[in-house]
Amino acid sequence: MDNFKAVYKILAALEKAMDFPAFDIMEVGPEALGVTPERWSRYLEMMADVGYIKGVSIRRDILGEIRVDAKDIRITLKGLEYLQENSVMRKLYNAAKGVMEITPGL
Repeated sequence: MDNFKAVYKILAALEKAMDFPAFDIMEVGPEALGVTPERWSRYLEMMADVGYIKGVSIRRDILGEIRVDAKDIRITLKGLEYLQENSVMRKLYNAAKGVMEITPGL
């Protein structure tokens, strides 16, 4: 799966989860996204680093395995802004693509 699509899916799921008291992170876990646990944990780490999510802890245990604690994971205002901006950009891209397909010579 494309990296940005995976990030968008995680953020979109967290946005929808705002209406519920609990969220099961495995809805957008590595298996659901079709990525390795390592890549998935790095997505979460990067999103936390830039402020798109909070309430997640990622660490390696003594065996070197990645441990993700996402009991309190939630989207931030910055994460909501990312979703909004990318939703608008995707709509503009699709509209421009449609114009290009029906207009010869462009």
